[in-house]
Amino acid sequence: MPQALTVVDAARDLLPGVPHVACFDTVFHSGLTPAAREYAVPADWRDTYGLRRYGFHGLSYAWALARTAELLGRRPEQLHLVMVHLGGGCSACAVRDGRSVDTTMGFTPLEGLVMSRRSGSVDPGVLTWLLTRKHLPANEIEDVLNQRSGLLALSGTSGDTRDLVRSRTAGDERAALALDVFTHQCRRGIAGMAASLSRLDALVFTGEIGEDQPEVREEVCAGLSLFGLTGGLRPLVAERPEIVREPGARVPVVVIPTGEAQQIDVETRSLLDRG
Repeated sequence: MPQALTVVDAARDLLPGVPHVACFDTVFHSGLTPAAREYAVPADWRDTYGLRRYGFHGLSYAWALARTAELLGRRPEQLHLVMVHLGGGCSACAVRDGRSVDTTMGFTPLEGLVMSRRSGSVDPGVLTWLLTRKHLPANEIEDVLNQRSGLLALSGTSGDTRDLVRSRTAGDERAALALDVFTHQCRRGIAGMAASLSRLDALVFTGEIGEDQPEVREEVCAGLSLFGLTGGLRPLVAERPEIVREPGARVPVVVIPTGEAQQIDVETRSLLDRG
């Protein structure tokens, strides 16, 4: 946020007569129900500090939702979807009747799935133990969890799934472990999001990994046969939305190229048109 605000300040100084619009990743999740939104911590923590689950990747999900609706020939408000954004940051989201009703990221983008360099969710007791028993500084813990964990920490070599797929093929056991943990956590996240839906109209992948890594998509889907999903998905035609399920699969698997910048354009133009 500080870097973004610096850019905004500079733009306002240089272009004082031009409207400036902020498009927040959290807006897509602003309608979360209390059950999906609240942490089970004391009320004074929630009220005083604003502790709640905000969710992120909202611009990505808004773009992918609209493209999925077009691809399936239905309106967004008719769809029940589990959407997965897999990239440097990773999250899953449940969309019911076109609205976000649950998501894996919370107060910060650190919660939820294993990511490239972020740990995802860990037992909070681990953090208090490191602080009080091992006397690790809070800023070191924060740096490790956000910059030196995730796939990078598990593999010891790279946070990029493309590197890890190649290394696994060459026999690297740590790369194989990193991918196993990553895809396992993805499946857990997808299954958890499905619990907020009454049906599953499609599973949607977006983000750089979701779009460009068929090996990851296949491994995630191969472990979700309970939901009518299968592995061995057909190859994707690059840079356009595609349904990649196998023939006869009950639930479509949809891949949507990342469109966060395009969604910012859509939302900015819509706001200016209304103004």
